[in-house]
Amino acid sequence: MKAANLFIQCLENEKVDFVFGIPGEENMDMMDALLDSNIQFITCRHEQGAAFMADVYGRLTGKAGVCLSTLGPGATNLVTGVADANMDNSPVVAIAGQAATTRLHKESHQVVDLVSLFKPITKYATQLLEPETVPEVVRKAFKLAQAEKPGAVFIDFPENISEMTTPEQPLPVVQPRLTLADTKLIEKAAQLIQKAKSPLILVGNGVVRSHASRQLEQFANHCQIPLVNTFMAKGSVPHYHNPLSVGTAGLQKGDYENGGFAESDLVICVGFDMVEYHPHLWNPNREHTIIHIDTSPAEVDYSYIADVELIGNIGRNLNALTDQLPQNTHQPKPFPLREAMIEEMQRCSHSDAFPMKPQKIIWDLRTAMHHEDIAICDVGAHKMWMARFFRSELPNTCIISNGFASMGIAVPGAIGAKLAFPNKAVVAVTGDAGFMMNSQEIETALRCETPIVVLIWNDSQYGLINWKQKRRFGRSAYIDFNNPDFVQYAQSFGATGVRIKQASELYPALKKALKNNTVTIIDCPVDYSENNRLTELLGNVISDSES
Repeated sequence: MKAANLFIQCLENEKVDFVFGIPGEENMDMMDALLDSNIQFITCRHEQGAAFMADVYGRLTGKAGVCLSTLGPGATNLVTGVADANMDNSPVVAIAGQAATTRLHKESHQVVDLVSLFKPITKYATQLLEPETVPEVVRKAFKLAQAEKPGAVFIDFPENISEMTTPEQPLPVVQPRLTLADTKLIEKAAQLIQKAKSPLILVGNGVVRSHASRQLEQFANHCQIPLVNTFMAKGSVPHYHNPLSVGTAGLQKGDYENGGFAESDLVICVGFDMVEYHPHLWNPNREHTIIHIDTSPAEVDYSYIADVELIGNIGRNLNALTDQLPQNTHQPKPFPLREAMIEEMQRCSHSDAFPMKPQKIIWDLRTAMHHEDIAICDVGAHKMWMARFFRSELPNTCIISNGFASMGIAVPGAIGAKLAFPNKAVVAVTGDAGFMMNSQEIETALRCETPIVVLIWNDSQYGLINWKQKRRFGRSAYIDFNNPDFVQYAQSFGATGVRIKQASELYPALKKALKNNTVTIIDCPVDYSENNRLTELLGNVISDSES
């Protein structure tokens, strides 16, 4: 059979349900093969949107999301979404058509060395040079993408190779299983916990990926140790129902004190990825004793020298550690971060201020959504508020791009989320700037019948940059822009458009939109003067590069 047909059979063998992408001349053989496949091809309007859909789909399901482009500009348009997936540990397999190998050795139309381009932003990047290698390359790509820690891989598929024939067949799918840490190391970790006067658990995204939330909560409750989570670990432990859940850290420098790090003598890092909240912010004096519980060894960093590393299956290691410790090992104190957040949300829950306060927008959104529904948060000032104040009672219900922090992820990400979980309501929470970066995918959502809600926080400027510029320089520079009429813009696609004109309108608009069987875009003016209050309440704002 043709190598292109074998490639699609290999995708079927990996249980791929969707491929997100754009057809092109150099991937025509694969596009034709997909017509006879049970895999659904989602035709997107931009390759970046396709990559973000695969990114969020992979993060939510644990199965590699697949995106496809043609060569040259099609492939380079994948870069941001692929880099985001790799840094946020989302399993993604990115595929690009390529020119025939007979012209790769010279200057040629639309030819770029894609393997070299993608190598720095993937776990594995390769080019298919023989049709017989298709099964090995595809199996290796999915194995690496989905293995801890997950990430992105890239396959370059020259058009002449895709046309060649081969007798090969897909390879068996075998995924490695994680083991239990050494018993002596578990005993040493238990001894450190018993000796500690004020231990703290720092929860990272690895807990979500490993489905270890139940074991983590049991461990924390058994020992009575408070937990603080990163942006990407929201919902790992129910915040509302568990008083040990301190809140989200990684937003402000004040989290060192408010999150309990300043008073802690032992930090138990569970599933923690360093890109989530750099250790120099929560261990500035390098004084903390650190226990590292993860699927991979700890990254080398001056501020992150682990005294014990429990590597392997996170849930099993937490259970083993729990068994080594007496019940109620510690008596936690109230934490300012949790108390301040609860007080602030209650203060604004009935606010009728307009444009709306961020706290009130989040209150109405959280009230309108069920706990199992999914919010996909874009990057901007609204991300700071969502990370802090949007309560998550379940893992993977508030998706935040934090490692790469890519604007434009919310709308295509929401489509990927809805395809992954069609029975859950999905809301893209975005600023006006981030919305316009990939708003063309509204057409994709409508065509593919994925009803999502898009909640736009409208301030007609790059609000987060304005916030930081004014704090540093006392003035802002080049952050203003004009928006289209978002209601008419939505209607031009065939979607429903709603403009909020007073605070009391948002909650009923959200409730109605969440029941609609179509795409609803809600234009909600926001007053970011409240940013300064957040700063005063919880500490100095830090940049995404520091978080």
